[in-house]
Amino acid sequence: MKLRLMRNATLKLEIQGRIVLIDPFFAPKGSRPSFTGRAPNPLVELPATPEEILDGVELVVVSHLHADHFDPVAQSLVPKYLPLICRPGDEHQIRSYGFNDVMALAKAIDWNGIRLQRREGSHGLGPVVQKMGPVMGFSIAAKGEPTVYWAGDTVLYPPVETTIRDTRPEIIIIHACGARWDGDLIVMDAAEAVATCRLAPDATVIATHMESLDHATVSRGELRRHATAQGISPEQLLIPQDGETLQLISRRD
Repeated sequence: MKLRLMRNATLKLEIQGRIVLIDPFFAPKGSRPSFTGRAPNPLVELPATPEEILDGVELVVVSHLHADHFDPVAQSLVPKYLPLICRPGDEHQIRSYGFNDVMALAKAIDWNGIRLQRREGSHGLGPVVQKMGPVMGFSIAAKGEPTVYWAGDTVLYPPVETTIRDTRPEIIIIHACGARWDGDLIVMDAAEAVATCRLAPDATVIATHMESLDHATVSRGELRRHATAQGISPEQLLIPQDGETLQLISRRD
């Protein structure tokens, strides 16, 4: 398995020779509004052109419809014939963009030997959840490949903890930039990233969704320093740079 972080939550995953694109966000640097007044978003350019990112893609997964996960540029550039898996409730909106092979991930979908299962997520806790709206995470499994849990835009809360304990994923992908909305935490921060590592000491945890948006409060360097101070090794917690490719190997029979 190969996983390439493009920017923010956008990942290009190669699994069993198939290429899956997750949460395409193609907006040029500074072309979207600021969330906090600090700077227009996104804060950085993509490490490759959208055309290069789309090369070879056979399946698209969109976890929710926030613009930093499926923006108007991506909506226009992603080929409309590609199969697209989304959160239940988003399929009608996505079809309105012209996509004609849209599948809502209600429970599980099997696609060319790859199984995707929906997982619960909460884009914050308390009243902010109504502002953020529903999201989803998902698990990915295929024969001979490491099992992956993509937690998505969620804080660490009991359903996420239960998924980790019950499914024992080999790879856990988290959004760990500590983004806040009106002061409320809406994705994991450094403390929750460390707690995730401790929940799954045998898993590799990959922190993404960092240094791309102006409502983030945790940088890559800050996350690494906090994790090291808490005894989490760089071998367990990976913090890839934009454009970096990780080779992931299953350690299970």
